[in-house]
Amino acid sequence: MNSSDIIEPSNLPGTAVENHNSGAKTVNLLVRIFAFSVVAVMLIFLINNYLNSWQQWPGLPSFFANQGWFGLELLRTPLAEDQITKGWLQFLSYLGAVVIVVLYVLQTRNRSLRSDADLLSRFSAYIIRAAFWIVLIIGLADILISFLRVENFMPALIGDNLSDAIGRARFRAIYVHFPLILLSLVIAFFDKSLGFTWLAFLVVLAEFQIVISRFVFSYEQPFMGDLVRFWYAALFLFASAYTLVHDGHVRVDVLYSRFSKRNKAWTNTVGTLLLGLPLGCVILGVGMWDKTSSINSPLYSFEITQSAYGLYVKYIMVGFLAVYAVSMIVQFSSYLLEKVADLYQEPEDDRLSDNT
Repeated sequence: MNSSDIIEPSNLPGTAVENHNSGAKTVNLLVRIFAFSVVAVMLIFLINNYLNSWQQWPGLPSFFANQGWFGLELLRTPLAEDQITKGWLQFLSYLGAVVIVVLYVLQTRNRSLRSDADLLSRFSAYIIRAAFWIVLIIGLADILISFLRVENFMPALIGDNLSDAIGRARFRAIYVHFPLILLSLVIAFFDKSLGFTWLAFLVVLAEFQIVISRFVFSYEQPFMGDLVRFWYAALFLFASAYTLVHDGHVRVDVLYSRFSKRNKAWTNTVGTLLLGLPLGCVILGVGMWDKTSSINSPLYSFEITQSAYGLYVKYIMVGFLAVYAVSMIVQFSSYLLEKVADLYQEPEDDRLSDNT
């Protein structure tokens, strides 16, 4: 890094030092507000997406159209009073999220950028850990259920009625998958390690057992291939954010490797703002805009594969895209804070001290 890239306040006149420190604090506050607001608004969007698709709340587009705001065409059938109230709650939830972020940042104005970057990075890591345990546990549970069903062992174990019920996608999702998802969230909270090495090994193992069962025992069922696709899709999508956490993505270092630390920070900051964050927002916006969107529709209908005895996890695989977008948005927000800290020469050990 060139000496010209470093701003040393001690080398500046007294007034210039004060202006530099004041400017740095202002940028610190604005960047922290922006990064946390992106994450907060994203979480509110996910909550409202659930309310819109599953609880029949109106959603902001319908609410704005009903109010005649932003030049939107009025609805042919006006919203009922209770729907208008729900629309106001949804609208205010976004404003409230931003207000809470601003109050938090102002209350912790002496907190470093690296401390908040570390906080968001740990949140992203938790999302990825939880996703790993979800696909691992549900994959094993579903392949066991599918095997027992295809071999007709299920009625003898749990009875005909429950055996028929567990063959319905909605029943299995609510009474098998959802409890396992909650269990996975708890495990991920206490287990701080990420097991993508093991997931890669399990993908290979699942593929190997298909080869052995097919060519040695002449036995093959649809759920065997479904498990490979389920785990491989999870490995590909979830490992993207995991690799970003550890800055392990392969770069085309034609120019970047020759940049100074400051120029690298500028490159990563601009790339995050123009490419990284918009990518995650576009995935969520396009995939979850309404009930018929590409992510919401399979989730709402608990979509499964055409084979009746395959794994009932196709709707979860579609949900991988949402998990991917959420984890990448959180991690890119952390990345933004980290790179702005590099631009302002914030000490590396600031993340260890939360001076609130």
